[in-house]
Amino acid sequence: MSSATISPDFSEHPVATSEADRLTNVLFFDGVCGLCNRFVDFVLSRDRRGAIRFAPLQGDTAARVLSAEWRAAGSEAQTFDTVVWLDSSSREFYRSAAAVRVLWRLGRLWWLIGWLLWLIPRPLRDVGYRIVAANRYRLFGMKETCRLPSPAERERFLP
Repeated sequence: MSSATISPDFSEHPVATSEADRLTNVLFFDGVCGLCNRFVDFVLSRDRRGAIRFAPLQGDTAARVLSAEWRAAGSEAQTFDTVVWLDSSSREFYRSAAAVRVLWRLGRLWWLIGWLLWLIPRPLRDVGYRIVAANRYRLFGMKETCRLPSPAERERFLP
């Protein structure tokens, strides 16, 4: 990828780092966003296999693992206005594509809901995502620090 920015309609980027080879099925989220933390809680309560791991976009893992395109994306990287899903093939998915891919891993009902959402063209899904993302702090609050996992959750969270 030679581009230094994330294309608004491109939601998948390969990651070419050795660290990423060891880290799969990771949901990167805005650690101070109330909505993002609620989504993490939602996923934690429904991921019965414990296969999904979590890392704040503000953390060391995101800085080391996410693609150079994401890190160089300027405003998006600085405002943390997307969730990022790093799948088992070390590919990154952003915005609604990331959220849908997480739903696919949460069991039959959520898998089906994810597929129904996937049928909506990504540009339309992402418009809705961007509207919510732009207003997430006002609607759902902003924490002063990143989410601290409970002792039971700690092994699923990366720095």
